[in-house]
Amino acid sequence: MSRTIAPPAPPAAPLAPGTRPVPGYEVLVHLARTGWLDLYDAWSEERDCRCVVKVLRPDRRHEERLRAQLLREGRWLRAFTHPHLVRAYETFESPEPLVVLETLTGETVSHLIDRLRRRPSAEDIALLGVHLCSAIHYLHGQGLLHLDLKPSNVVVDCGHAKVLDLSVARPPGIAPAGVGTFCYLAPEQARGGMLTAAADVWGIGVTLYEVATGDPPFDCGEVVDETGEGTGSGDVTTGDDPTGRDDWYPQLEESAPPVGSRRRLPRDLAAAIDGCLRPDPAARPTVRELAAALDAILPWQRRHVAPA
Repeated sequence: MSRTIAPPAPPAAPLAPGTRPVPGYEVLVHLARTGWLDLYDAWSEERDCRCVVKVLRPDRRHEERLRAQLLREGRWLRAFTHPHLVRAYETFESPEPLVVLETLTGETVSHLIDRLRRRPSAEDIALLGVHLCSAIHYLHGQGLLHLDLKPSNVVVDCGHAKVLDLSVARPPGIAPAGVGTFCYLAPEQARGGMLTAAADVWGIGVTLYEVATGDPPFDCGEVVDETGEGTGSGDVTTGDDPTGRDDWYPQLEESAPPVGSRRRLPRDLAAAIDGCLRPDPAARPTVRELAAALDAILPWQRRHVAPA
């Protein structure tokens, strides 16, 4: 006699507008639900402004690892101050872990890629790269690798970029396989083992590659933005939380096709992007070298000082 197994109950509905998850903050609207988080547009009474509230999904609140991960990210973003890195205002441990972030105007780079009819100019691509190098250089100075650079984790407003999401950030060292987002992993992230600053150089390169061409360098199937549900190729994993995906990574089987094969770009810009995507981490430029190469592409009016 066969027995029918009931499907798991859907997670609880997001908080309704007007809810106060913690004193001083009122939910305005639910923004997005990821595989483990809910994000809300909220009002801060103390600051008299809007903010973003980041909390664990109701069905994931019992997972101590995720609770610690969210609080750790909040503490980092409160302590860090950089013009190209999102800021956190507060973190709360009870009644549930919660992080309050600044509201960023502008759009994520992933949305801009989908919306724009024309690909950005070479100068705009180089400027974005300089901003990413600046943020990553700062994080590395704080002893952290980002490990999840991708278009959906960068917001741009009037040419000014800010990097989001330190949920899988960790110090350099040995890491399990698959830390980050499937389609954007450096080969050493996919393989597991020693991770260095070169993994974030790959992240900058793969982001600029997609901005330049409209697609990531590898065919990873349908790329699901982190703010979507499901277990698509855009899902984030910490490496010790398997999603059931097979251990197949295209970046371990082939090199990225030259960006010039998909779009004509100035030689120096194409060389900088391709250099970030070399399979051997030791062959990639340093963040400082990459910033200098990208900055040299800009007209003098838009140039920055490369990180020391």
